[in-house]
Amino acid sequence: MVRSLIVLHIALAITLAGCAAVPASRCGAGEQLLVSELLYFGTEKHGGVVTPEEWSGFLRDVVTPRFPEGLTVWPASGQWRSAGGAVTREASHVLNLIHPETEVAESAVRETVTEYKNRFQQEAVLRVKGKACVSF
Repeated sequence: MVRSLIVLHIALAITLAGCAAVPASRCGAGEQLLVSELLYFGTEKHGGVVTPEEWSGFLRDVVTPRFPEGLTVWPASGQWRSAGGAVTREASHVLNLIHPETEVAESAVRETVTEYKNRFQQEAVLRVKGKACVSF
């Protein structure tokens, strides 16, 4: 009985050790660990598309004030399935942001997504968030 309890405790300890948090990536000399965000903005909207002028205004008025340190954006094309089940193929814009992991930055990203969805009648904006070792 005692032996089986010892074996059970050892097995439990080994199992729980697998649940321990994985340490963060170690960056090399001169690098810092930051958040890398990719946001995918579709351009189809009720009654047309988001025009180049509307997109430029959104970047100028919404994104840049929240991320004045810099950003990268490029045109793309893609497809996705809406909540109603329809597959939509459309031109889109990809926005890449690199920022510290702070509540201020997290709020700024959420506000950016919400503003785009509201302004251009979008069902969704795809957000891909990860960590990256960055150097300047």
